[in-house]
Amino acid sequence: MTGSSQPLRVAHICQPTEYGVPTVVLDQLADQVAAGLRPMLFCPSGGTLAERAEQLGVPVRVWSATREPGVSVPAETRALGRLLRADRPDLVHLQSAKAGLVGRLLVRGRIPTVYQPHAWSFHAARGLMHTAALRWERQATRWTDRIVCASAAEAAEGRAARISGRLVVVNNGADLTRFTPQDAAARRAARERLGVADDVPLAVCVGRICPQKAQDVLVAAWPGVRQSLRDARCVFVGEGSDEVALRARATDGLDFVGKVADPRDWYAAADVVVLPSRYETNPLAVLEAMASARCVVVSDVPSVCEPLPGGSTAIAPVDDPDALAGALVARLRDRELAAREGAANLAHVRERHDVARSAAALRGLYAEITEEHPRGRRRTS
Repeated sequence: MTGSSQPLRVAHICQPTEYGVPTVVLDQLADQVAAGLRPMLFCPSGGTLAERAEQLGVPVRVWSATREPGVSVPAETRALGRLLRADRPDLVHLQSAKAGLVGRLLVRGRIPTVYQPHAWSFHAARGLMHTAALRWERQATRWTDRIVCASAAEAAEGRAARISGRLVVVNNGADLTRFTPQDAAARRAARERLGVADDVPLAVCVGRICPQKAQDVLVAAWPGVRQSLRDARCVFVGEGSDEVALRARATDGLDFVGKVADPRDWYAAADVVVLPSRYETNPLAVLEAMASARCVVVSDVPSVCEPLPGGSTAIAPVDDPDALAGALVARLRDRELAAREGAANLAHVRERHDVARSAAALRGLYAEITEEHPRGRRRTS
């Protein structure tokens, strides 16, 4: 809360509604409800975000918006304006690039504004769209009180791109009450539920199947893994735009199980969790795997490597199937090595990446902004 007698009304505006971004948003909503703030959520219908927010007691307003920018932006802006005028929030928190585009075009700094990119929009764009996205991110800082980056690496990328706004780092965190290490018996039980034999070397890749996550590199690497470990399996947990094409290229030992409501059994069953992304912000799949005491193999992307403990060797160059295969084989073959790295990951995530600490830091940031902003000062006077 601020100096006002009324709890702070925070409008979380979010598109997309599936995978990592909504998980971060839901963690924030749960913390803010518990802390006595009055969060509300504006998002498209469909997916799990709206339903789970309502279960937390958060009012949900349906904001129909596509994931990508395009001709729908003017209509989406008008629709969001009608919703915000009805609810009159004290602060808006724009979650991801599309909300950052529409929300800042609409609000233009009149309400205290937080923008959280969840990965910079220009990473996903090419050609003229890349140039336009970069120019927009630079210009829109004038209407942004804080840009919240989920890692120091993401903030450094923003500064290198000459995004001159007030960038602050609030690390993503894992829910350490939900993602916990499992003993050998729990691991065997999870494998039995999932139909995986106890002696099978198992790699698991959790996340949206898309060019950003680079599952195509893992598919290309897998024949090299199978040359060394003939019975090894790799399971993709998730769905997305690349799924059909990758299924067509799948070789022996590669399986696709689609999106699951709860990935904890897959973390428990895995010998290695792998994420070969081309760009990221601070991926929850890595943090959740670490909290589950799993070793991870990742690509050499600064924001992916940042939450790992120092000295980790489970890092492969981006878009390098041979190096990725080598890192996987070393850990699938040597479960003691995987267990040591998993234990180090667990200790590190408990020390640095507890979601409760991240949520508290965000609330502190809200308080700073509302005190600084002219509208916030009027509210608390």
